[in-house]
Amino acid sequence: MGTPVTVYPGTDDALHGVVVEDFADLAGTAVEIAGERSVGPARRWAVNLDDGGLVFVDDDSIAADPQLA
Repeated sequence: MGTPVTVYPGTDDALHGVVVEDFADLAGTAVEIAGERSVGPARRWAVNLDDGGLVFVDDDSIAADPQLA
């Protein structure tokens, strides 16, 4: 937690922020009740963005930001 990162690196949508939660083992698991999907798979990382927003992303959408570390 507290690691500076870039989300959506290498894209026009790149944003900077800090990791606030790592959901690790919970990520990627959808919730099904009686065979019906009620919640899609969770994202692994919660990132508090520099602009005040909060995003949830997977490993392929996040990179450590060495310039800010």
